[in-house]
Amino acid sequence: MDLITLDFETYYDRDYSLSKLTTEAYVRDPRFEVIGVGVKVNKEETEWASGTHEQIKEYLKSFDWQNSMLLCHNTIFDGAILNWIFDISPRNYTDTMCIARAIHGVETSASLKAVSEKYGVGVKGTEVVNALGKRREDFTPEELGNYGDYCVNDVDLTYKLFTIMAKDFPRQELKLIDLTLRMFIVPILELDLGLLEQHLTETRYRKDELLESAGVIKEDLMSNPKFAELLKSLGVEPPMKISPTTEKETFAFAKSDEAFKALADHENEQVQALVAARLGTKSTLEETRTQRFIDIAKRGTLPVPVRYYAAHTGRWGGDDKINLQNLPSRGVNGKKLKRSIISPVGYTLIDADSAQIEARVLAWLAEQDDLTHAFRAGEDVYVKMASRIYGVHEPDVDKDQRFVGKTTILGAGYGMGAMKFQAQLKTFGFDMDIAEARRVIKIYREANWKINKLWRDAQQALVALSRKEETSLGLAGVLKVMPQESAIRLPSGLLLRYDDLGFDTTDKGTEFHYRVRRGRNRIYGGKVIENVCQAIARCIIGEQMLKIAKKHRVVLTVHDSVVCCVRDEEVGEAQAYIEDCMRWIPDWAEGLPINCESGSGKSYGDCE
Repeated sequence: MDLITLDFETYYDRDYSLSKLTTEAYVRDPRFEVIGVGVKVNKEETEWASGTHEQIKEYLKSFDWQNSMLLCHNTIFDGAILNWIFDISPRNYTDTMCIARAIHGVETSASLKAVSEKYGVGVKGTEVVNALGKRREDFTPEELGNYGDYCVNDVDLTYKLFTIMAKDFPRQELKLIDLTLRMFIVPILELDLGLLEQHLTETRYRKDELLESAGVIKEDLMSNPKFAELLKSLGVEPPMKISPTTEKETFAFAKSDEAFKALADHENEQVQALVAARLGTKSTLEETRTQRFIDIAKRGTLPVPVRYYAAHTGRWGGDDKINLQNLPSRGVNGKKLKRSIISPVGYTLIDADSAQIEARVLAWLAEQDDLTHAFRAGEDVYVKMASRIYGVHEPDVDKDQRFVGKTTILGAGYGMGAMKFQAQLKTFGFDMDIAEARRVIKIYREANWKINKLWRDAQQALVALSRKEETSLGLAGVLKVMPQESAIRLPSGLLLRYDDLGFDTTDKGTEFHYRVRRGRNRIYGGKVIENVCQAIARCIIGEQMLKIAKKHRVVLTVHDSVVCCVRDEEVGEAQAYIEDCMRWIPDWAEGLPINCESGSGKSYGDCE
């Protein structure tokens, strides 16, 4: 199979650019124009081609794409152009930006400039700046030649980086990159325009009603204390931060505060409306996202923008300003966006979710055998926990008690304290006094003492990492602590990184922290275990997804679920096969009690 490295140079101006538009909107815009393209086949000399649309298409069609892998730096852009504009689909896709994120983590830049400098393969040029506002016909022959040299250099840098980074890169991760890129580059899902337009009208009306019913005035919105009281009245604890000016705790209500921005996507629509009004915007996140869906629906099918290795733990994330990882799923109105995502005619969607995978991984990794056995036997572990908490027989556990048991199992597994547990319950509308919260946490820790020990082991692993000393963590053979890398090697072969790990000694003891883009992140034993369990879950989902893809088209992955599109006549057989794949465990995870749930429907929202 040939490796074809490619880079498109396209028209852009101050209003029409990738900094102003999503990739989907930019490529499908009537203003779109290819100025030229750089192409390198294997080790051959890179070529630059410029001309009319038909001339470039004819040139590109001359390559054997059916037996080639496409390599770019940010392949969702160049791959989309190749497919959507020139109707060319290579056999496989790969991407040096994706590889760089997986190798070096998400806390460092994966731009072509940054990665090229890191590896010392060359310097990215700046000629693209001179192309602002220029159509192909506006370039002089000399300018076009300079632009071609710039593009050829980008192609050569990308190829050099691939030969270095891909050398020891896990083969299955390359397959996952290909699978992820195809979700966007080769779209097949459609959008229900009528449903979206109806939802947008209803959402705007509902927002106005919510603000009016809250009796909110500008003074309430702009006053920090009054706005905090409004949030509290809706059961939301106001986010706090340490002021860089006063070094004292204050409200985190700035538009750049992550905790405040997160409230824009709160499950309570009234909270969304208040945050939107506070920020001075005219629309909530739901409105904005619905409008983006409408715009995409008018342009064509839905390219699924899922970012490979988006999180510290390696999980996939949202991209292209329509985060499909956190679409609302509660209530009739909450499911409208999910229901707007539909299969093409003659096809059905199947959504398979790995049930309680993090809690299962945690019990297995800690060798908490009684909990692991309960999961394997299909017992209701939430009821079992509630039975311990409330001192009642399992058949007598009621709905509210089971809810507390569920929240305990899913929330307390990473060292959560009583105050945070109390606050978490409150977000679900469940009030518990602090003394009771302390009692519940104590019962969980006593019942699951091996999980408790795993947190302590992880804390000791941080000590060892900071001293560059050898140590181990968790079930033998699953993880490898890498002191020289300040990292933990995962079953995938990739690293869970804690770059520049350091510590401070305070009156509370030793506090560890590591470098991130915006400064330093605190890290402790319970958080390490949370990171590890999420990363292991991601490794498993990735391997399962590749097994599924051998027979059926994977169109989306969200957290611990995989969504496939299958022919109507194959639904029963396909669903059984997909469930088998989602219950399959890799050799390195022997004994892990995996299970799954699945549903099918003509829309994504109907699969639940």
